[in-house]
Parts: sequence; C-alpha cells; structure tokens
Amino acid sequence: MLLDLPQAIQTLHKGQVLAYPTEAVWGLGCDPYNQQAFEQILNLKNRPIEKGVILIAASLEQIEPFLQGLSTEQVAQMQQSWNITEQQRATTWLVPLTKAVPAWISGQHDRVAIRVTTHPLVRQLCTGFGGAIVSTSANPAGLQPAKSSVEIRHYFGEQLAVLDGPLGQSSAPSKIMDIVSGQVLRD
Repeated sequence: MLLDLPQAIQTLHKGQVLAYPTEAVWGLGCDPYNQQAFEQILNLKNRPIEKGVILIAASLEQIEPFLQGLSTEQVAQMQQSWNITEQQRATTWLVPLTKAVPAWISGQHDRVAIRVTTHPLVRQLCTGFGGAIVSTSANPAGLQPAKSSVEIRHYFGEQLAVLDGPLGQSSAPSKIMDIVSGQVLRD
C-alpha cells in the first residue's frame, strides 16, 4: 500500500514496518526501540539478528545519543562525511555502543552503524518521526536490494507499507567505516 509522508510517519509511530527509498536502494525501516517491528523486518528479510542494522537520521542532533564517548574530532569527521550532495556516495559509520542502542539493533557487534541521510524525503521522514529509524536494504537475504516499489511488491507482497517517492541519486549503497579504527568495511 502506497503512503504519503504523514501516513508513513504514522506507520512508524504505530510500530509497523515501512519500505522507503534511500540514497541508492530501497530500505526497510521501523522505530528502533520497537522490538516487535524490528523482528518483523528480520522475518521479512530472513536475516539473522546477529548481523545488526543501520540507523539513519535527519541530523546530527538525532544521533547524539549514539555518539557518547567519541572525541570532537571523530564527530567532526563523521559530520564532514555527511555534508555532501545527493549525488555523492553516503558514508555510514560504525561507532561504539552506548546505552541508547537497543541490543537487537547491533546484533552480535560492539558497534552500531549510523548515518545522517542526504535523501530529502527520508530526512523529512526522520524529522517527522522525531528521531533515527532502522534502515536495512529491502530484499530477502541473498537477493539484490530493491530499486523500485515494484520490486518491493515482488519481494514482500502487497501488505507492506511503502512510502512513495524516488530513489536518491547515489549510484551505490553507503560506504561503511569504523570511526575508531578507520577500517573500511564496505567500499
């Protein structure tokens, strides 16, 4: 079922899963503090909980609870990587866990993946929701991420709520880097 932005925000507040366009591929998201909604995403994707997921937000302020213990320089490095145009490739950062991160979000890892999105519609979604949301590629495990709402329907059927909108202008999913070690996990 295709939704507009206010309906999509309500879907998240109701503890339901939402498919939405991101910078390069479609994502599945929910309220990160709603374990039942999160488990629904894992079931849809046939994804093990141990893998963890990304949290995306509209602004640095929305992810501040996840930045405790980082240096000013580390936060500035992340912020600089997020000050990009819509065409540039986004960067997701792995940061040490804080008490603000539910255990199911990070899986078996001692880090959580976070990103401030450049996608205008997703920024509005996070702003309207009032915080970060779960973001994991919209595809069952082992299949290519969806690049259209038609592919979303093919993968998940008609029951999934879909925020209607275009994909972003990035040609590839976000790069993933560890803020502490500097290691690139996905280039």
